Amino acid sequence: MISPVGLLQQAYQAAVAAADPLQCLALSQLPSPPRGRTYVVGAGKAAASMARAVEQLWPQHAPLDGLVITRYAHGLPLNRLQCVEAGHPVPDDAGQMAAQRLAQKVTELSPEDQLIVLVSGGGSSLLALPAEGLTMDDLRGVTQQLLRSGAPIQEMNVVRKHLSRLQGGQLALMSKAPVHTLVISDVVGDQPSDIASGPCDPDPSSFDDARQVLARWGVTPPGSVRNRLEAGCRGEIAETPKPGDLRLAHAKTLMLATAKASLDAASDVLREQGFQTLCLGDGVTGEARDVAGVMASLVRELANNRISEFKRPIALVSGGECTVTVRGSGQGGRCTEFLLAHTLALEALGVEPCVWGLAADSDGIDGSSDAAGAYFSPDFLTQARSKGLEPRAYLDNNDALSLFRALGTDLRTGPTRTNVNDIRILLVMA
Repeated sequence: MISPVGLLQQAYQAAVAAADPLQCLALSQLPSPPRGRTYVVGAGKAAASMARAVEQLWPQHAPLDGLVITRYAHGLPLNRLQCVEAGHPVPDDAGQMAAQRLAQKVTELSPEDQLIVLVSGGGSSLLALPAEGLTMDDLRGVTQQLLRSGAPIQEMNVVRKHLSRLQGGQLALMSKAPVHTLVISDVVGDQPSDIASGPCDPDPSSFDDARQVLARWGVTPPGSVRNRLEAGCRGEIAETPKPGDLRLAHAKTLMLATAKASLDAASDVLREQGFQTLCLGDGVTGEARDVAGVMASLVRELANNRISEFKRPIALVSGGECTVTVRGSGQGGRCTEFLLAHTLALEALGVEPCVWGLAADSDGIDGSSDAAGAYFSPDFLTQARSKGLEPRAYLDNNDALSLFRALGTDLRTGPTRTNVNDIRILLVMA
């Protein structure tokens, strides 16, 4: 019989595979070759694998050219398209230069051509082209503050749309050619305008919304950013295109992969191994350690057989992006912070030692670390303390990964080249 750790990893791998562009993109989802050229652009952690999938499916006789931007170490060799690596989650000069080239090519397309846009999580920073009057340092400064503030990704992207030339539907506005956008969603709700800040989709947010986000999360923007947002609020700068804007009538969007589909794939693996599966969905968000406490309370009820519909063994599956308000100096990572906080909460609640768990980001990177996440066994805290390591101190320093690494239970996959957010699996054993 497969071990609990092996089962956790198998379920996680199934979730990632369900979002692999090489598996979830079909020829029928691509537009037919036009009379003119087909140009492909893309940005995100899945950009390279999405581009490779398009290359493999595209007719050999039909013209195909393009440029995609992905995170460092996420690139792939391509034959007909070009892949550039750039900074994420904080934008850098390599991304800016690639975005400038990409934008120039898009503006040169004619109505007889077509534009295919490949969008995935991480695209907001990788497709960073500062709006007029702003610099890359302005974008970097605001991004760094937002990342440390604990702001949810949707709110971060409201700001980005109003500081960029390309996001919030503005990339599609540049194209005279029909626009076909293919999306892999890493955002709760799967709204195209939220994913990579929606470069080809209408933006329901406003300059005032962006200003309020910065105020709500205590971000002090550079003067140039503050001036731009205030000018936008006064109507001195044009807003991003809104829902119903006829200028986007030539743009269509298709969702290829979602967190829900990945959670379903993980749940299938667990059910095949005899687990009753309770899937909480892909919208479990909030401060990582707070979510961990709520989950621990639910696990206690399941472990004590207080929910009549469920009998052990039970698998609790969830997705969604938690946040971490950084107060310490550790390596961070919302998945490992969730896991460590969860084990401590289980201990505080007196839950019997029957719980195993895994939390990992589907892109293979938890925060800015080189680990996808981690897993734990029922004796995790005992093992840590036997080595003279105090789990609570690691949590307080936002340094959970270091503790999991010290015990050899960090999970390293390398870049998966896709991204549908975090996968969390808790096993309540019989």
